[in-house]
Parts: sequence; C-alpha cells; structure tokens
Amino acid sequence: MSRNVTILVALIGTALMMTFVIGLSHSISTGFAGFWGGLPFMIIAAFVIILALYDFWEEAIKKKD
Repeated sequence: MSRNVTILVALIGTALMMTFVIGLSHSISTGFAGFWGGLPFMIIAAFVIILALYDFWEEAIKKKD
C-alpha cells in the first residue's frame, strides 16, 4: 500500500478503536459503577489509547518506506 493509504487506514482504525474505548468507559462510569467504580477502567482506557496513538505514530507516520 502507498504511504497515504496506510496513514488513512491506520487513522480510521485508531479512531474507531478510540471511539469504542471512550464510549465503553463513559457507559461504565455513568452507569451502575459510578465515577469511582469506573475510574480504574478510565485509567486503563487512557493508557491503551496512548499506546494506540504511539503505535499509529510509529507505524504509519514516522515509518519511511
């Protein structure tokens, strides 16, 4: 694939994953668990999103073919 297609596909995939994780974190925190019950999941979700963004940067943006 060309570099532009790789960046576009990686961006779409990362955005969809982030939307799912943020939505899941929001639903856990506003539901039965409450804010303090959902806080550990929020922390883990933030860490996972940071890792996904770093991988996007390393594999799609920074990588030169």
